[in-house]
Amino acid sequence: MRLSIVIAVASMLVVAPAYAATDVVVSAAASLADVLHDLASLYQGRGGERAVINVAASNTLARQIRAGARVDVFISADEAQMDGVHDLIVSGTRVDLVSNQLAVVVPDDRPRSMSSPRALLDPGIRRIAIGDPAAVPAGVYAKRYLERFGIWPVLQSKVVPAASVRLALAAVESGAADAAIVYVTDVAIAHRVRVAYVVPLGDGPPIAYPAAVIRTGGNVEGGRRFLAFLQSEDAQRRFAHAGFRVAR
Repeated sequence: MRLSIVIAVASMLVVAPAYAATDVVVSAAASLADVLHDLASLYQGRGGERAVINVAASNTLARQIRAGARVDVFISADEAQMDGVHDLIVSGTRVDLVSNQLAVVVPDDRPRSMSSPRALLDPGIRRIAIGDPAAVPAGVYAKRYLERFGIWPVLQSKVVPAASVRLALAAVESGAADAAIVYVTDVAIAHRVRVAYVVPLGDGPPIAYPAAVIRTGGNVEGGRRFLAFLQSEDAQRRFAHAGFRVAR
């Protein structure tokens, strides 16, 4: 985890000098990577500023913001990481952009279906990848869900913590894990995995993606415009097409 944070921060420092003053720098949860890159291209094609998308685990991004990295818009995968930078947010810009849902995935060459999370207790499932439950939002959500069913203490020894939800997914794709708990939206971009179980909305914890303009980024007005675009009907339709639930 520590190494991944160092790499992410170093990457920001290398790329930052290439940012133009008119660019909108967007730091967003890893699960938003694909749809945000598409939306950034659409926005620029319609005459908007260039939106530079930086994705990582939300806790890593929040730490970068507090360390002074240039960020104009922050989109977190949970409320806690946004709360952690509350004093750097432009007043009145924080909104719940979209929401998501958890799913259990398994390798496609070892297909299995599950009727409940208790199926994860099966001895044949030896390693379960999730985002680091101490910090990564997807892992926090997964732990909370398993605790609700009373099986976290038993499953904890099987858990393989990952630095982001996308890395948890990659662990199943590579065969390093027998299952992973990820977002349903991750399945659309996955290879060599299949869904074993989708967590019903009423059973899983509420998953919110708060977004806000960061006042220390240097392009507050550009950040306001891009965030307004992400809330537009067209952008929200594209989020929905990618599997996200539109915030109401």
